[in-house]
Amino acid sequence: MTFKISPAQQQILSYAAEHTDGKLIWFPDAIKGGAKKKVIDSLFNRALITTDGTNWFITGEGYDALGLPRPDPITIAALDAIIDSAKVEPVNKPKPRSRENSKQAQVIAMLKRPEGATIQQICQATQWQSHTVRGSMAGALKKKLGLSITSEKSEGGERVYHIA
Repeated sequence: MTFKISPAQQQILSYAAEHTDGKLIWFPDAIKGGAKKKVIDSLFNRALITTDGTNWFITGEGYDALGLPRPDPITIAALDAIIDSAKVEPVNKPKPRSRENSKQAQVIAMLKRPEGATIQQICQATQWQSHTVRGSMAGALKKKLGLSITSEKSEGGERVYHIA
């Protein structure tokens, strides 16, 4: 069955057939919003395009309407081969580790001491500002390394942090 399609529909289908293996991704600048929906509905109602639930693709009838040969259908065996070749073994990410001489290692060592460490002590040892120390404890030590950091504050004293 041959269909008469509009010049805009011809442009849309031709672009999809030539550039994106039949996936409709481009529309002329003049077709926006409601006009785009009407063009898609018209093509769909005439079975010239179909959807996979997310994207629109040209059907065999769409290729016929353009006067182009239909693409070769993918066989189940070919599809299985594509899927098998795409399988990737999951990678077990190694746990992040710190270098022995880094500032992060210094902070961890200070927090592991029996007396722990205050923000001020860590600032003096690392030359970091206090907000950097607090950020590294929350981000690098707690989240990335999974360390459990506790704190306690004595009456009138500074807050002391420990690795539990």
